[in-house]
Amino acid sequence: MKRHCFALDLKPDPALIAEYEQYHRNVWPEIIDSIRDAGIERLEIYRIENRLFMILEANAGFSFEQKAKKDAENPMVQAWETRMWRYQEALPTAKPGEKWLLMDKIFQL
Repeated sequence: MKRHCFALDLKPDPALIAEYEQYHRNVWPEIIDSIRDAGIERLEIYRIENRLFMILEANAGFSFEQKAKKDAENPMVQAWETRMWRYQEALPTAKPGEKWLLMDKIFQL
């Protein structure tokens, strides 16, 4: 199993952050299905202030490119992503349209 870690910011607004967390307590079933169908076996999101960290563990069949292609063809995923963008704020180094940025592992014990 391969682990990938990502970072993203939320807009620094306590009411929006609370709404974002509420959505993640009740993630749409179609979103859960799309995550599992891609070969993602574990996904966790952590927050401190308005910074998010996502840890994704995927099986050997997982491909970022395949996941992106399937997501682009899935109207429910597109609706979810559009809704989430209301709360999210790209990191300063993100390219236009980029959301979650892949982090580099710099240490392991």
